Amino acid sequence: MASDIIQSVDRALEFLIYLYNEGKETSITQMANDLGVYKSTVFRTLTTLEARGFVKKNPETDKYWLGTRLFTLGKSVENKMGIREIIGPYAAELYELYHEVVNVSVLERNPDDIYKSVIIYKAESPNQVLTVNPPVGSSSECHCSAIGKCLLAFSRDVDLSVYEKHPLNSHTIYTIKTVDNLKSELALIREKGYAIDREELEIGLTCIGAPILDRNGEAVAAISLSGPSSRILAGNLEERIAAVCNIAKRISVNF
Repeated sequence: MASDIIQSVDRALEFLIYLYNEGKETSITQMANDLGVYKSTVFRTLTTLEARGFVKKNPETDKYWLGTRLFTLGKSVENKMGIREIIGPYAAELYELYHEVVNVSVLERNPDDIYKSVIIYKAESPNQVLTVNPPVGSSSECHCSAIGKCLLAFSRDVDLSVYEKHPLNSHTIYTIKTVDNLKSELALIREKGYAIDREELEIGLTCIGAPILDRNGEAVAAISLSGPSSRILAGNLEERIAAVCNIAKRISVNF
């Protein structure tokens, strides 16, 4: 019943939903104006949420964005609601086709840091020996991986100007090193519908990625197939690209 609602809790949830809908870091003044509440109320509520990790303040802009605690809770809910069960069979199917590592990742939007992809699901053999093979829950830079580039290319409100403050880290001679080159690469990925990381993170490692899209064409996640360049870039590369794209499209139907 409405009389049982705790106003302060309801307001905090309203602020979280507002930030989610905005899709980017937002100032206290803008939130107060948009929601019709006092700035002091917004400040106190956000300070409380920040203490619990539900929002994070960008010290350079004094603006707020959703915190990593929401991802942790969301991942728990995801497991219980069966999203892993939706992704799992498709990822397993792709793995069985080529017996290479299959990752499914989402975009982490951290206003005071570079964009990262966070692994939420993995299909692999227990005997995989890739040097770079991070576990579920780990994050990595987007500009140097196929899965990360897909997330950047197909996610809304991506602001590449963050790389003016955080230069693109170079991992190999093939890593994208300038924002202009990254923009060109993302445009090509949007045109083709998939991405390839040709030893941009590690020499000897190649990755094929494709976006998992919602009905609006926005990325909710991305899926990738990774393995030694000698195998991934073999004569059936086009077949592997088609398989990754096909799996991504079939998963997308569920969103």
